[in-house]
Amino acid sequence: MPDLLFEVFSEEIPARMQAQAAEDLRKLVTQALVDRGLTYEGAASFATPRRLALHIAGLPAQQPDVREEKKGPRVGAPDAAVQGFLKSAGLTSLDQATIESDPKKGEFYVAIVEKKGGATIDVLAEVLPAVLKNFPWPKSMRWGAASAKPEALRWVRPLHSIVATFGPETEEPEIVPFTLDGVSVGDITYGHRFLAPGPIKVRRFDDYVSALEKAKVVLDPARRKEIILADAKDLSFAQGMELVEDEGLLNEVAGLVEWPVVLMGEFDEAFLDIPAEVIRATIRANQKCFVLKKRDAKDGALANKFLLVSNIVATDNGKAIAAGNGRVVRARLSDALYFWETDRKPLPDYADKAAKPLDQRLEKLKAMNVVFHEKLGTQGARVERIVALAQHLAKLVGADAAKAARAATLAKADLMTEVVGEFPETQGLMGRRYALLQGEDASVAAAIEEHYKPQGPSDYVPSDPVSLSVALADKLDTLAGFWAIDEKPTGSKDPYALRRAALGVIRIVLENNLRLRLDAVVAGAQGALPGGANADARVDLLAFFADRLKVYLRDKGARHDLIDAVFALDGQDDLLMIVKRVEALAAFLDSEDGKNLLAGYKRAANILKAEEKKDKDADYTAVYQGRADAPDAEKALAGAVASATSAAAACVAKEDFAGAMKALAALRAPVDKFFEDVTVNDADAGKRLNRLRLLSALRGAVHTVADFSKIGG
Repeated sequence: MPDLLFEVFSEEIPARMQAQAAEDLRKLVTQALVDRGLTYEGAASFATPRRLALHIAGLPAQQPDVREEKKGPRVGAPDAAVQGFLKSAGLTSLDQATIESDPKKGEFYVAIVEKKGGATIDVLAEVLPAVLKNFPWPKSMRWGAASAKPEALRWVRPLHSIVATFGPETEEPEIVPFTLDGVSVGDITYGHRFLAPGPIKVRRFDDYVSALEKAKVVLDPARRKEIILADAKDLSFAQGMELVEDEGLLNEVAGLVEWPVVLMGEFDEAFLDIPAEVIRATIRANQKCFVLKKRDAKDGALANKFLLVSNIVATDNGKAIAAGNGRVVRARLSDALYFWETDRKPLPDYADKAAKPLDQRLEKLKAMNVVFHEKLGTQGARVERIVALAQHLAKLVGADAAKAARAATLAKADLMTEVVGEFPETQGLMGRRYALLQGEDASVAAAIEEHYKPQGPSDYVPSDPVSLSVALADKLDTLAGFWAIDEKPTGSKDPYALRRAALGVIRIVLENNLRLRLDAVVAGAQGALPGGANADARVDLLAFFADRLKVYLRDKGARHDLIDAVFALDGQDDLLMIVKRVEALAAFLDSEDGKNLLAGYKRAANILKAEEKKDKDADYTAVYQGRADAPDAEKALAGAVASATSAAAACVAKEDFAGAMKALAALRAPVDKFFEDVTVNDADAGKRLNRLRLLSALRGAVHTVADFSKIGG
């Protein structure tokens, strides 16, 4: 079957946009083809700094024929309706339609519309330019003489050429016939900008990839990453060092080169006095280079070497390139050394020279009235809120309240340091270093760094109680604040990373087995805000936590219906207990007793639902009344329900959810026997009402642990 090779060749595509652009190209083209009845065997997209490419394998040569039955107006309808029907169906007269009869609607016209499928290459000629014209670049531009026209093609950078070939493997492919604002469409691409810039004629994907390789272009970004990582490790090892891996930087540099060449540079050993994280941030941010560790160093100390990724094969084996990067790195490290030394000294205009450096920076933060958010006040005011909340949380997590308060006090002080001002990604890290240098307790220093943690699903979760107090306080103050001013995440937009903050709270609580009633804690956090407490915002925030917890648990493999069954109960704001209840429920429903009780519950619930629908005024929640003439199975179920209700409630009160499930398991046999021997809808109205109340009591007993109506199966 035919394949499509599609390449858009342009000036530099920013590395940060490449992966999304490649994915957008694949989705937009394949979806447009599927919408037109064209399926395919596989599709893959690729990006380099100068091109987006798409390969679609196994496309049919022709669209399928379509046969559609189009229903028209009734026989005898006004002429305007008939004419509209004929036009929409492509008919010239009613003789070309048939008449069908419907018992309710009478006779009406029907047209059989048959449309022959078009050639796939013609469909591509329609789809491909439309995709390019409307491509969703975050930023794009017009260029050249046509740029004065608003409707001119926009692209991320000036677009030079397009490859679009289509055909089976055994034949010479055709060029998809379309034009796009004067850009040539054909079978010509270009190699590496410097190493092989000439034109290359290509036929289909396989020879396209190999031709690019010969022209010093590695098309697949995943392969470029593999080359860079392997060469970096080999070069490091050969020099007695070890690469400090950096996935984010690896992704970025793989998007900056088409033919990666790894080179080693160096800087003066004297710069190793700078903290490793500052050296790494300096070299990473300014030169997009990797740092190296001394392989034999027990403390993982950095080496005075770095690795860079060049886009050319130099005649001197890259010596000049490495030396040039080394000069820039040394200049940047000189700046970093100055920042590092300045931050450890008293502020020159600070009156109390005896005060510690971080305390001075904190006072500077307050004095400058640095704004956190226009509706939530200054960073200084926020620090005071976090201190108060951290002290309160310290009692709940078993932390030293004084240490928690001290850590919270200094947590944001490093924002006013020179290093963090230059490298914001080092905030927290530098706070910890400066805290240790000025003699702070180790747990206080650790909390200053760790209060930002976790910053994502794969980031580590702090475990020291002081760190827990401050990390929770920071995140809960943020969440309570933005909910109070109605700045919540919407769709895919979350500018203040509130989803991440909520997930951070959830992970801290669950992975440290913390007991925390969120309702009370959030109320306390709200109370310290400029606008005070807001009950509606608090309820909405708790619902947001519930949604985030559902996502977290589903990612861990928990059944969504079991999560809903637990959340349906009132007052569920203890995250740890919610999880334990879900786990116990899952284990119970995996057992035979659990499965059978669920079936019996659903039967009882369905009967009650039907009766409640018939008589909305009936009260089935009243207490079941035992009768001497009741069947043995009814009496047995009544006794079992009373016993199970009491036992399950007692277990839930003790947070013994497994025990509660075991108590409910005792209902299985009497429920089965009841439905075998007893007719609920007895002719005697009194017996019928009493039995419905017994089923209501059964439902209530089960609901002591979860709302079984939410459970599938």
